[in-house]
Amino acid sequence: MSCPFTGETSELDAVLGAPTTAPAADTAPAPDSATAAAASLTKKDSKNSRNEKKFRRGGKDDKVVRKDEGWFGPGSIAWQVWSFPASALQGFARAVTIEHLDPDLVAAVDASGQVYKRTPVRYDRTMEYFVSWLSADSQTVIRMSDILMKVHDRSYGVNPVTGNTFEANRPSSQLWIHVTAWHSILYCYETFGPGKLSRDEENEYWQQMKIAAAAQPINPDDVPTTRGEVLKYLDDWREKLSASEAAIRNVDHILDGFVTTQPDLPRWLNKLGRPFLRWSIIATFPRWMRPMLGVKQSKLMDTFAIAFWRPIYKVLRAQPRLFLWLVKRICPRAVRYYEPLLLGIPAETPRVMTPEVSRRMYGNPMTPLEQREELLRKREAGTGQKAYDHNHTDGILEFAGADDIESTQATLKSTEEYETDLHEVS
Repeated sequence: MSCPFTGETSELDAVLGAPTTAPAADTAPAPDSATAAAASLTKKDSKNSRNEKKFRRGGKDDKVVRKDEGWFGPGSIAWQVWSFPASALQGFARAVTIEHLDPDLVAAVDASGQVYKRTPVRYDRTMEYFVSWLSADSQTVIRMSDILMKVHDRSYGVNPVTGNTFEANRPSSQLWIHVTAWHSILYCYETFGPGKLSRDEENEYWQQMKIAAAAQPINPDDVPTTRGEVLKYLDDWREKLSASEAAIRNVDHILDGFVTTQPDLPRWLNKLGRPFLRWSIIATFPRWMRPMLGVKQSKLMDTFAIAFWRPIYKVLRAQPRLFLWLVKRICPRAVRYYEPLLLGIPAETPRVMTPEVSRRMYGNPMTPLEQREELLRKREAGTGQKAYDHNHTDGILEFAGADDIESTQATLKSTEEYETDLHEVS
């Protein structure tokens, strides 16, 4: 397998072994080998499609053993805010809809077509990754980061609206996603829950946002770490924001989340909950932003929508197992990471790790920024991953592959095998 890791060897390097030689760009495969590769891809896609339909996490046997308390641990303000029930509904939806105002980011999202084609899976996996930042052990977080770098490496191209290039691993796009996510989760915590944090608590929260940014290809010096810096960052982005037809279409689809992203809820609850969820998400948008997102709503409806959800979340916060019942039906892959947050399940050791130590011990020794540069060099050399096709049905790289070194090896190796098949077919 061709491995982009360089420099200091890690546990993952040892398992992955020596790299293989990539096929020469000017070497055409024999007709029978191309036919065989195409048949292999078709068979693989069919199998992946069947497995995707069967794959639903969150069952009684879907447990994870946490070796340590990850990057934050119980008692951290990040655990307190992200465990509030609104994070899984309004918080997530607010973040991903506002993110669509980055024109190049929405081009990357729309190019793959997965918001429409695999809406529940996309929501499920995003929540799984978000919550893992908080409660997964340090080795799982760092390996999930390595897997996501491979997932995003195939998302690149030319924005048909602006003519700019887009790339999911671009640091500016990743920082925009990161800040809008952490800001939205906190904003919904304050709006639907206990209210504003103290100054010290909020400062701790933004410092922890910077820690979490180490899992992404983000320059740490660019991450805001105070309320004032976060507000300035968001304000500076305002003049860059715009909404394409694709952005408005995707936002409308996400706002109907009770129908589009939660197929495992009772059907009556899907239909009944759809307008109430939609109204409450819109109520969190700044009024100047709403025309860009293609929505409008009165102040009276804002007040009603927020008031409607507050007592519901008061009950869910007091009854964590009831909230887990909901999580199992809306984002089952995230259950294993919500359980420690909600039920106080301790790790084997109370140790809290730094991202730097986690990366040296468990993952690719290169930072995400360094990994991105290596992946870009491979792409320029013609040996990197090809971009996703629109409405693709390619197999999903499961984050569950980060549970241990062997499954991480298999997950990352699958990207290399698929890459090789594609080069052979072409």
